[in-house]
Formats: sequence, structure tokens, C-alpha cells
Amino acid sequence: MRINKYISETGFCSRRETNRLIAAGRITINGNVCEAGAEVEPQDIVLIDGEAIPLNSIEPVYLALNKPIGIVCTAAEQVAGNIISYVNYPSRIFAIGRLDKASEGLILLTNDGIIVNQMMRSENGHEKEYIVTVDKPVTNEFTQAMSRGVEILNVITKPCKVDRMSEYEFRIILTQGLNLQIRRMCKALGYRVLKLERVRIMNITLDHLERGQWRHLEREELELLISELKY
Repeated sequence: MRINKYISETGFCSRRETNRLIAAGRITINGNVCEAGAEVEPQDIVLIDGEAIPLNSIEPVYLALNKPIGIVCTAAEQVAGNIISYVNYPSRIFAIGRLDKASEGLILLTNDGIIVNQMMRSENGHEKEYIVTVDKPVTNEFTQAMSRGVEILNVITKPCKVDRMSEYEFRIILTQGLNLQIRRMCKALGYRVLKLERVRIMNITLDHLERGQWRHLEREELELLISELKY
């Protein structure tokens, strides 16, 4: 998204005024002085006079979506099935983290960059819970190996909680978010993931949210979520 559109949608100032701020060198993107026509990605840090855009200039939005298979967790409008177009929320939002295209379940969306930064810091150890179906029977050896840690991407995954749910299904709770982590862990142990659903992020759960539907977070669960973040 163009920087002047990005800032105008926050309600901080108009596109024309944004252009004046750019010309005066008062806007930075990720620490670099912004140039006219610059593009902004959802994860970029935009500052005006060294300060974040005031949250009171925009209405904070916190959504939970039960993502269907096939939806891509990107804000790029040119990508078919991108999550932002799918949700079609009336103001600018972006996804916190990712679920790959072939996976389904809970993902959070917001316009609050502070929460995004805190939740994306893996060292904070925030729990994410998944239900996984695989192509071979889940054995004690498999669950023990998964829980101890598996070598993928030249690292050993952090210890995690793994419980067998049925012959071909298990529950796993992670506190890190490596790329395609569960699929890679299973593959390293000779298993193939047939279905992967995220059912919880910290204290937020799917509850009775139907596939493809989204809802605003309730006040109580939002307050608990924020209290668990390390500011």
C-alpha cells in the first residue's frame, strides 16, 4: 500500500498532508527516511517525527477468523484468495502470524502494531494449539520424539506438548513458529500431514466459530490476551 494511503486510512492526516510530511523528511519506514511513493507492508514500522501513529487516531480492531483451506495469509491484493480480501473488513487490518494455505483454523487480525510485535516475538513463548491428522498410526515413539524436539531447518525444535487423540490424530502445543514447523517435524519422522487445524492462540479459541466466519474479540478475552503479553 502507498504510504500516503496507509497514513490517511489511519485518520491521522490526509494524503496531501502526508505528502508534505514526506517532503519534510518527517516520516520514516523501518528507520529509513520515507521517499515519495514508498510502499508499506503490514509488518513495517511507520513513524512520524519519531513517534508511532497515535492509536486514538484509529479505532482498534481485534478479530478472530476461522480460516478455511485455500486462503493465503498475505495482505498483497494481487494474490488470489488473500486473507484481507476474504475478510473484507471496512478498515485496514492485517494478520498476526500465518497459517499456510493448506491449513485451517484460528488466526487473529488487527490494526494494533504493538500487539503484533509482542505476539510475533517467539522468545515470549506464547502457546498455539493444533489438531493434526497424519497418514500413519500415531505411536508413543512418535509423540515422544515430537515432544522432545525434531531437527528441521538446521535447528532442534523447542520441547512441546503432544498428546495422541485417536489412531491417526494428535494434539500439539507449540511455543515457537518456524516455517511450516509441524509439517516439517512430521516429515522428519516419516509422517505426512493430511489435515492441520489451529484451535487456540494463547487464551483465544475457535469456540463455536464456524469455518470461514470471523468475530470481534470479546472485552474479557482481549484484556486477558493483553495481560499475558510482555510489554
